[in-house]
Amino acid sequence: MNDSTKAYLLLANGKVFEGRSLGATGCIIGEAVFTTGMNGYIETLTDPSYYGQIVTQTFPLIGNYGIIPKDFESGRCHVRGYIVKESCDSPSNFRCEGTLDAFLKQQHVVGLCGIDTRALTKVLREAGVMNAMLISGSGAEAQEACAALAEPAKKEQLLERIRAFRIEHAVESVTGSASAVEESADTVFKECAAYRFVPVQSDGTKQNDQAAAMRDGKGKTVVLWDFGAKANIRRELLKRGLTVITMPGTASAAQILSLHPDGLMLSNGPGDPQDNVQVIAELKTLIQSGIPIFGICLGHQLLALAMGAQTEKLKYGHRGANQPVKNLASGRVYITSQNHGYAVRNETIPDGAQLSFVNTNDGTCEGITYTSIPAFSVQFHPEACSGPLDTSFLFDDFVHLINNRSFLKAFHTEFERIDAVKFFASTIRSTKKNRGTAVSS
Repeated sequence: MNDSTKAYLLLANGKVFEGRSLGATGCIIGEAVFTTGMNGYIETLTDPSYYGQIVTQTFPLIGNYGIIPKDFESGRCHVRGYIVKESCDSPSNFRCEGTLDAFLKQQHVVGLCGIDTRALTKVLREAGVMNAMLISGSGAEAQEACAALAEPAKKEQLLERIRAFRIEHAVESVTGSASAVEESADTVFKECAAYRFVPVQSDGTKQNDQAAAMRDGKGKTVVLWDFGAKANIRRELLKRGLTVITMPGTASAAQILSLHPDGLMLSNGPGDPQDNVQVIAELKTLIQSGIPIFGICLGHQLLALAMGAQTEKLKYGHRGANQPVKNLASGRVYITSQNHGYAVRNETIPDGAQLSFVNTNDGTCEGITYTSIPAFSVQFHPEACSGPLDTSFLFDDFVHLINNRSFLKAFHTEFERIDAVKFFASTIRSTKKNRGTAVSS
């Protein structure tokens, strides 16, 4: 290995991993996280929720089916840096249009391969997500950083820079980025039907008939409030026959209400939900309007904050396609796709709201149903691209809520039949490992 191919990861705790360069070269700082998905690396790279983060894939081989633009969740790559154990240089897939390495170079994303990603993941699980620096290439800044690794005083100066990093202006930086891959409703359904990616109903069966899938949503308009939306959220709404108008995260309540929408979709997005002070203020006005609301991920957190709940940073978060959540009304457990580092604190859920889903690993909030307003939200991704399709019926629930605002009464009645307190106590692990304080600032 010559000097030009060497690359390093310097964690905020001082630990160094040496590997090989992947993608672009340079010297960047970000928040180091890991995701456990065995596939879906294309969606991960283009998911706006990863803005500002250095993402480690725990699955050992990444890139084996290449890069497929049709699977992009937005128009560009949003990760700050990318780490894999082994990168496939010869992908095999009939839809492939390039290699992972070439894509990262094109997107100016600094990457690292050839390290023990299991060891790195263990560090992040035990210590919590932390800031880090990726150093790659022969540029002046990279060479200076490499030299500093061997000198304790200069290395400490690097560590001070790393620890000071904070993800800022996250929503403003990514809103609207999915518009580059938007398609019409007919195109969406036709392409999804070709790969059996059609709406999944609550009984687990698939709705292959386009007219039947779109019947209840026809004539209804939904505003997708884009805080860094994944493209598949819009696709799932379109597949239900809804007309979707995307509004940027900077839109005001007055601008949204002027469109006279039948429903409001709060999207996923990056960063600390509490940083979005203006969005929360506008959301309070929208809540008062009585418009039916469905929130996903960051949208779920923002709705909870607007209703008076509190959020917290998890120790290492939930990122991957295998997170189990339990529906408290039915007792059924679903395997879900997730990507978040913050959660709504269960004990702060206000009056007029009920916990609907919990994570069976650590008991954290995975969903809230509101009884005082026509709204519900989930922390996981029911659009699940890539991931399980089992919870996509929640988009049907949203359509039903739009058409009949008393739709959730049935849920409320069923929820009251279960001993939620007893269940909650039994599902939270005594160690509460994922609710600790993270190392990063």
